[in-house]
Amino acid sequence: MTVNIQYVGVDVSETLSAFTKEKLSKLFNKYEFLISATVYFKLDENQHEEGKICNIELSLPGPRIFATSNERNFEVAVRETISDLERQLKKRKEVFKTY
Repeated sequence: MTVNIQYVGVDVSETLSAFTKEKLSKLFNKYEFLISATVYFKLDENQHEEGKICNIELSLPGPRIFATSNERNFEVAVRETISDLERQLKKRKEVFKTY
């Protein structure tokens, strides 16, 4: 499992990195065909209520899977993004089962 975390315009946070890796490790354990994950944390200055953006891109056989979310804090954004990714992974796993 390779996880690459990048902070764009945001201070680096070890606790946020550990939280993200923990959540992603559950995905990697459930879907053994995953190769790596790239996570981007961004801050949108124009949105006052929300503006904490989490982008996650998963590498796996075939096209890559990407999801993003914009929430009040980064932990909620990570959970929401991983939830979206899991939905996509379930569909992809069904495709793998047919062959």
